[in-house]
Amino acid sequence: MTPTTSASGAGRGPRTTHHAPNSPAIDVADLTVAYRDEPVLWDIDLVVPEGVLMAIVGPNGAGKTTLVKAILGLLPTAAGRVEVLGQPLAATRRAVAYVPQRGSVDWDFPTSVLDVVLMGTYGRLGWIKRPGAREKADARAALEQVGMADFADRQIAQLSGGQQQRVFLARALVQDARVYLMDEPFQGVDATTERTIVALLQRLREEGKTVLVVHHDLQTVPEYFDWVLLLNVRRIAAGPVAEVFTDANLRMAYGGRVPFQARSEESGGRGQEPGTPAPLADGERQRGDGTPPHPGSPAPNPSRL
Repeated sequence: MTPTTSASGAGRGPRTTHHAPNSPAIDVADLTVAYRDEPVLWDIDLVVPEGVLMAIVGPNGAGKTTLVKAILGLLPTAAGRVEVLGQPLAATRRAVAYVPQRGSVDWDFPTSVLDVVLMGTYGRLGWIKRPGAREKADARAALEQVGMADFADRQIAQLSGGQQQRVFLARALVQDARVYLMDEPFQGVDATTERTIVALLQRLREEGKTVLVVHHDLQTVPEYFDWVLLLNVRRIAAGPVAEVFTDANLRMAYGGRVPFQARSEESGGRGQEPGTPAPLADGERQRGDGTPPHPGSPAPNPSRL
Protein backbone atom coordinates (compact mmCIF):
# COMPACT_ATOMS: atom_id res chain seq x y z
CA MET A 1 0.00 0.00 0.00
CA THR A 2 1.31 3.37 -0.91
CA PRO A 3 0.86 6.46 1.21
CA THR A 4 -1.41 9.32 0.25
CA THR A 5 -0.15 11.20 -2.77
CA SER A 6 -0.06 14.48 -0.90
CA ALA A 7 -0.29 15.59 2.66
CA SER A 8 -1.37 18.49 4.73
CA GLY A 9 0.39 21.08 6.75
CA ALA A 10 1.35 21.04 10.36
CA GLY A 11 -1.63 19.34 11.97
CA ARG A 12 -2.62 21.30 15.03
CA GLY A 13 0.13 23.87 14.55
CA PRO A 14 0.05 26.93 12.27
CA ARG A 15 -0.11 26.16 8.56
CA THR A 16 2.99 27.08 6.64
CA THR A 17 1.49 26.72 3.16
CA HIS A 18 0.80 30.16 1.69
CA HIS A 19 -1.58 30.98 -1.11
CA ALA A 20 -2.71 34.05 -2.93
CA PRO A 21 -5.47 35.98 -1.13
CA ASN A 22 -8.98 35.60 -2.57
CA SER A 23 -7.75 32.94 -4.98
CA PRO A 24 -9.97 29.98 -5.88
CA ALA A 25 -9.26 26.63 -4.30
CA ILE A 26 -8.77 25.06 -7.74
CA ASP A 27 -8.27 26.82 -11.06
CA VAL A 28 -8.08 24.66 -14.19
CA ALA A 29 -7.61 26.27 -17.60
CA ASP A 30 -7.56 24.68 -21.08
CA LEU A 31 -6.79 21.23 -19.62
CA THR A 32 -6.51 18.37 -22.10
CA VAL A 33 -5.48 14.80 -21.24
CA ALA A 34 -5.09 12.07 -23.85
CA TYR A 35 -4.33 8.35 -23.79
CA ARG A 36 -2.60 7.12 -26.96
CA ASP A 37 -3.65 10.27 -28.82
CA GLU A 38 -7.30 9.76 -27.78
CA PRO A 39 -8.57 12.74 -25.74
CA VAL A 40 -10.03 11.73 -22.37
CA LEU A 41 -10.47 15.32 -21.22
CA TRP A 42 -10.74 18.12 -23.74
CA ASP A 43 -10.14 21.82 -23.07
CA ILE A 44 -11.48 21.83 -19.51
CA ASP A 45 -11.94 25.15 -17.72
CA LEU A 46 -12.97 24.95 -14.07
CA VAL A 47 -12.82 27.41 -11.18
CA VAL A 48 -13.75 26.03 -7.76
CA PRO A 49 -14.08 28.58 -4.95
CA GLU A 50 -12.92 27.80 -1.46
CA GLY A 51 -15.38 26.32 1.00
CA VAL A 52 -17.64 24.35 -1.35
CA LEU A 53 -18.62 20.69 -1.50
CA MET A 54 -18.64 19.78 -5.20
CA ALA A 55 -19.76 16.61 -6.95
CA ILE A 56 -18.16 15.56 -10.23
CA VAL A 57 -20.73 13.60 -12.22
CA GLY A 58 -20.97 12.18 -15.69
CA PRO A 59 -21.36 8.86 -17.53
CA ASN A 60 -18.77 6.11 -17.44
CA GLY A 61 -15.73 7.14 -19.44
CA ALA A 62 -16.46 10.85 -18.99
CA GLY A 63 -13.02 11.50 -17.47
CA LYS A 64 -14.02 12.07 -13.83
CA THR A 65 -11.17 10.11 -12.26
CA THR A 66 -8.80 11.42 -14.92
CA LEU A 67 -9.67 14.99 -13.96
CA VAL A 68 -8.96 14.34 -10.28
CA LYS A 69 -5.62 12.69 -11.09
CA ALA A 70 -4.67 15.47 -13.49
CA ILE A 71 -5.36 18.08 -10.81
CA LEU A 72 -3.13 16.09 -8.46
CA GLY A 73 -0.35 15.85 -11.03
CA LEU A 74 -0.63 12.05 -11.18
CA LEU A 75 -1.17 12.02 -14.95
CA PRO A 76 0.66 13.83 -17.74
CA THR A 77 -1.37 16.49 -19.50
CA ALA A 78 -1.33 17.37 -23.20
CA ALA A 79 -2.18 21.02 -22.59
CA GLY A 80 -3.44 23.45 -19.98
CA ARG A 81 -2.58 24.45 -16.45
CA VAL A 82 -3.74 23.67 -12.93
CA GLU A 83 -3.40 25.89 -9.87
CA VAL A 84 -4.35 25.01 -6.32
CA LEU A 85 -4.89 27.85 -3.84
CA GLY A 86 -3.52 30.31 -6.38
CA GLN A 87 -0.23 28.51 -7.06
CA PRO A 88 1.09 25.48 -8.94
CA LEU A 89 0.49 22.22 -7.08
CA ALA A 90 4.18 21.86 -6.24
CA ALA A 91 3.91 24.91 -3.98
CA THR A 92 0.69 23.83 -2.23
CA ARG A 93 0.90 20.05 -2.26
CA ARG A 94 0.89 19.80 1.52
CA ALA A 95 -2.50 21.54 1.61
CA VAL A 96 -4.14 18.85 -0.55
CA ALA A 97 -5.46 15.43 0.51
CA TYR A 98 -6.53 12.60 -1.78
CA VAL A 99 -8.79 9.61 -1.16
CA PRO A 100 -8.45 7.17 -4.11
CA GLN A 101 -10.92 4.55 -5.24
CA ARG A 102 -10.93 1.49 -3.01
CA GLY A 103 -10.26 -0.74 -6.00
CA SER A 104 -6.92 0.95 -6.65
CA VAL A 105 -5.49 -0.08 -3.26
CA ASP A 106 -3.74 -3.33 -2.29
CA TRP A 107 -5.76 -4.18 0.81
CA ASP A 108 -3.70 -7.32 1.46
CA PHE A 109 -0.66 -5.25 2.43
CA PRO A 110 0.18 -6.28 6.03
CA THR A 111 -0.42 -3.11 8.02
CA SER A 112 -2.69 -1.98 10.84
CA VAL A 113 -5.49 0.55 10.69
CA LEU A 114 -3.51 2.99 12.83
CA ASP A 115 -0.47 2.71 10.58
CA VAL A 116 -2.58 3.49 7.50
CA VAL A 117 -3.91 6.65 9.12
CA LEU A 118 -0.40 7.63 10.23
CA MET A 119 0.60 7.68 6.55
CA GLY A 120 -1.32 10.94 6.40
CA THR A 121 1.32 12.54 8.64
CA TYR A 122 4.28 11.66 6.41
CA GLY A 123 4.00 14.90 4.46
CA ARG A 124 4.83 17.02 7.47
CA LEU A 125 7.35 14.56 8.93
CA GLY A 126 9.23 13.60 5.81
CA TRP A 127 10.39 10.07 5.05
CA ILE A 128 13.12 9.89 7.73
CA LYS A 129 11.39 11.04 10.90
CA ARG A 130 8.99 8.50 12.39
CA PRO A 131 5.54 9.40 13.75
CA GLY A 132 5.65 10.22 17.44
CA ALA A 133 3.14 10.58 20.25
CA ARG A 134 1.56 13.68 18.77
CA GLU A 135 1.02 12.10 15.35
CA LYS A 136 -0.43 8.95 16.94
CA ALA A 137 -2.82 11.07 19.00
CA ASP A 138 -3.90 12.90 15.83
CA ALA A 139 -4.43 9.58 14.05
CA ARG A 140 -6.54 8.16 16.87
CA ALA A 141 -8.60 11.36 16.96
CA ALA A 142 -9.25 11.02 13.21
CA LEU A 143 -10.32 7.41 13.67
CA GLU A 144 -12.69 8.56 16.41
CA GLN A 145 -14.28 11.03 13.98
CA VAL A 146 -15.10 8.27 11.50
CA GLY A 147 -16.23 5.78 14.14
CA MET A 148 -13.22 3.46 13.80
CA ALA A 149 -11.31 4.09 17.03
CA ASP A 150 -11.92 0.54 18.28
CA PHE A 151 -10.27 -0.90 15.17
CA ALA A 152 -6.92 0.92 15.45
CA ASP A 153 -4.90 -2.27 15.95
CA ARG A 154 -6.82 -4.38 13.45
CA GLN A 155 -5.20 -5.43 10.18
CA ILE A 156 -6.59 -3.36 7.32
CA ALA A 157 -7.32 -6.51 5.28
CA GLN A 158 -9.67 -7.76 8.01
CA LEU A 159 -12.10 -4.86 7.59
CA SER A 160 -15.21 -4.63 5.46
CA GLY A 161 -15.25 -2.37 2.41
CA GLY A 162 -17.12 0.36 4.25
CA GLN A 163 -14.72 0.20 7.19
CA GLN A 164 -11.73 0.42 4.87
CA GLN A 165 -13.22 3.51 3.28
CA ARG A 166 -13.65 5.12 6.70
CA VAL A 167 -9.99 4.43 7.45
CA PHE A 168 -8.92 6.18 4.24
CA LEU A 169 -11.07 9.14 5.17
CA ALA A 170 -9.37 9.24 8.57
CA ARG A 171 -6.00 9.25 6.80
CA ALA A 172 -7.14 12.29 4.81
CA LEU A 173 -8.46 14.00 7.95
CA VAL A 174 -5.18 13.68 9.80
CA GLN A 175 -3.54 15.66 7.01
CA ASP A 176 -5.59 18.72 8.02
CA ALA A 177 -5.68 19.80 4.38
CA ARG A 178 -7.35 22.80 2.78
CA VAL A 179 -8.48 20.92 -0.34
CA TYR A 180 -9.77 17.32 -0.45
CA LEU A 181 -10.21 15.26 -3.62
CA MET A 182 -12.12 12.00 -3.24
CA ASP A 183 -12.74 9.40 -5.93
CA GLU A 184 -16.05 7.61 -5.36
CA PRO A 185 -15.95 7.50 -1.53
CA PHE A 186 -19.49 6.05 -1.43
CA GLN A 187 -18.73 3.11 -3.70
CA GLY A 188 -19.55 -0.22 -2.06
CA VAL A 189 -20.37 1.19 1.38
CA ASP A 190 -23.46 0.50 3.48
CA ALA A 191 -26.08 3.10 4.38
CA THR A 192 -24.56 3.77 7.81
CA THR A 193 -21.11 4.43 6.37
CA GLU A 194 -22.59 6.63 3.64
CA ARG A 195 -24.34 8.80 6.24
CA THR A 196 -21.11 9.03 8.23
CA ILE A 197 -19.15 10.10 5.15
CA VAL A 198 -21.76 12.68 4.11
CA ALA A 199 -21.79 14.23 7.58
CA LEU A 200 -17.99 14.37 7.55
CA LEU A 201 -17.82 16.04 4.13
CA GLN A 202 -20.43 18.60 5.09
CA ARG A 203 -18.54 19.37 8.28
CA LEU A 204 -15.36 19.92 6.30
CA ARG A 205 -17.24 22.39 4.12
CA GLU A 206 -18.56 24.20 7.20
CA GLU A 207 -14.95 24.53 8.37
CA GLY A 208 -14.09 26.32 5.12
CA LYS A 209 -12.44 23.35 3.42
CA THR A 210 -12.98 22.61 -0.27
CA VAL A 211 -14.07 19.08 -1.18
CA LEU A 212 -14.35 17.59 -4.69
CA VAL A 213 -16.03 14.19 -4.92
CA VAL A 214 -16.41 11.88 -7.92
CA HIS A 215 -20.00 10.73 -7.53
CA HIS A 216 -22.39 8.44 -9.42
CA ASP A 217 -25.77 8.71 -7.70
CA LEU A 218 -27.55 11.59 -9.42
CA GLN A 219 -30.50 11.48 -7.05
CA THR A 220 -28.41 12.40 -4.01
CA VAL A 221 -26.55 15.30 -5.62
CA PRO A 222 -29.01 18.00 -4.46
CA GLU A 223 -29.05 16.55 -0.94
CA TYR A 224 -25.32 16.01 -0.44
CA PHE A 225 -23.63 18.78 -2.43
CA ASP A 226 -23.88 22.53 -3.00
CA TRP A 227 -21.80 22.66 -6.22
CA VAL A 228 -21.62 20.26 -9.14
CA LEU A 229 -19.53 19.71 -12.28
CA LEU A 230 -21.22 17.86 -15.14
CA LEU A 231 -18.54 16.28 -17.28
CA ASN A 232 -18.40 14.21 -20.44
CA VAL A 233 -14.86 14.57 -21.80
CA ARG A 234 -15.70 18.27 -22.07
CA ARG A 235 -17.10 20.43 -19.31
CA ILE A 236 -20.88 20.57 -19.73
CA ALA A 237 -21.67 22.88 -16.81
CA ALA A 238 -20.30 23.78 -13.38
CA GLY A 239 -21.59 25.89 -10.52
CA PRO A 240 -24.12 25.85 -7.68
CA VAL A 241 -26.43 22.83 -7.80
CA ALA A 242 -29.52 25.04 -7.83
CA GLU A 243 -28.31 26.74 -11.01
CA VAL A 244 -26.66 24.07 -13.16
CA PHE A 245 -28.13 20.71 -12.08
CA THR A 246 -30.94 20.90 -14.63
CA ASP A 247 -32.63 18.46 -16.96
CA ALA A 248 -31.11 20.20 -19.97
CA ASN A 249 -27.56 19.95 -18.65
CA LEU A 250 -28.03 16.35 -17.57
CA ARG A 251 -29.23 15.40 -21.04
CA MET A 252 -26.20 17.09 -22.56
CA ALA A 253 -23.86 15.26 -20.19
CA TYR A 254 -25.48 11.84 -20.58
CA GLY A 255 -26.16 12.00 -24.29
CA GLY A 256 -29.94 12.22 -24.28
CA ARG A 257 -32.65 10.97 -21.97
CA VAL A 258 -31.64 10.15 -18.40
CA PRO A 259 -33.71 8.30 -15.79
CA PHE A 260 -33.73 11.31 -13.51
CA GLN A 261 -35.53 14.63 -13.50
CA ALA A 262 -33.74 17.68 -12.16
CA ARG A 263 -34.96 21.27 -12.06
CA SER A 264 -36.40 22.34 -15.38
CA GLU A 265 -34.93 25.56 -16.72
CA GLU A 266 -38.26 26.39 -18.35
CA SER A 267 -40.10 26.05 -15.04
CA GLY A 268 -37.69 28.42 -13.31
CA GLY A 269 -37.26 25.91 -10.51
CA ARG A 270 -40.99 25.26 -10.00
CA GLY A 271 -42.60 21.86 -10.19
CA GLN A 272 -40.84 18.58 -9.63
CA GLU A 273 -38.09 18.73 -7.03
CA PRO A 274 -34.46 17.85 -7.81
CA GLY A 275 -33.80 14.19 -7.17
CA THR A 276 -37.11 12.92 -8.55
CA PRO A 277 -36.69 9.97 -10.91
CA ALA A 278 -38.03 10.57 -14.38
CA PRO A 279 -40.21 7.84 -15.88
CA LEU A 280 -38.41 5.39 -18.12
CA ALA A 281 -39.68 4.47 -21.52
CA ASP A 282 -40.83 0.91 -22.13
CA GLY A 283 -37.91 -1.47 -22.11
CA GLU A 284 -35.42 1.00 -20.62
CA ARG A 285 -33.30 -0.01 -17.66
CA GLN A 286 -31.06 2.23 -15.63
CA ARG A 287 -27.36 1.42 -15.99
CA GLY A 288 -24.81 1.71 -13.22
CA ASP A 289 -23.59 5.04 -14.58
CA GLY A 290 -27.08 6.52 -14.44
CA THR A 291 -27.85 6.30 -18.17
CA PRO A 292 -30.37 4.02 -19.84
CA PRO A 293 -28.94 1.50 -22.30
CA HIS A 294 -29.61 1.85 -25.97
CA PRO A 295 -32.63 -0.11 -27.22
CA GLY A 296 -31.72 -3.72 -27.78
CA SER A 297 -28.58 -3.63 -25.64
CA PRO A 298 -28.01 -6.58 -23.28
CA ALA A 299 -28.78 -6.37 -19.59
CA PRO A 300 -25.90 -5.01 -17.50
CA ASN A 301 -23.61 -7.37 -15.65
CA PRO A 302 -24.15 -6.62 -11.91
CA SER A 303 -20.57 -7.56 -11.09
CA ARG A 304 -19.32 -4.66 -13.23
CA LEU A 305 -21.57 -1.94 -11.79
